[in-house]
Amino acid sequence: MLVIGVFLLAVAAACSPVDAQQVPKIPKIGLLLGPTAATVTKPVEAFKQGLRELAYVEGKGYILELRCGEGKPERLLELSRELVRLKVDVIVASTDAVIAALKRETRTIPIVMASSTDPPGLGSWRASRAPAAVSPGSAISLRSSVGSGWSC
Repeated sequence: MLVIGVFLLAVAAACSPVDAQQVPKIPKIGLLLGPTAATVTKPVEAFKQGLRELAYVEGKGYILELRCGEGKPERLLELSRELVRLKVDVIVASTDAVIAALKRETRTIPIVMASSTDPPGLGSWRASRAPAAVSPGSAISLRSSVGSGWSC
């Protein structure tokens, strides 16, 4: 009986999940743009280049889930739902219409506004007691580094 007990303990120790290495999670970035895919090629490539310059390689350092509304505002809600279902870690939004659609679909996934004409009007701007803090719904101007190509 003692031999069986020692054997079972040895098997349990050998199969312990403590020894198993966890596969690191690759972050998923959702990129939701209003225009057609053909018209946003340069801004999307600039976005990827910026990530490469920070040593993030697509497929290894992040996964990009690109969705385009094809110039049809009615598609934005459907595409927003799709990105939420994919459980992306953050969503980059290109226009006020895209931001509004995303805000209807998620309150938990951070939304980065690549371009917005009126963040307070969208209800996306929140006052913070810590001015340096950036939380979901905060606005940061990226025009100087990305240009105005997002809104094509």
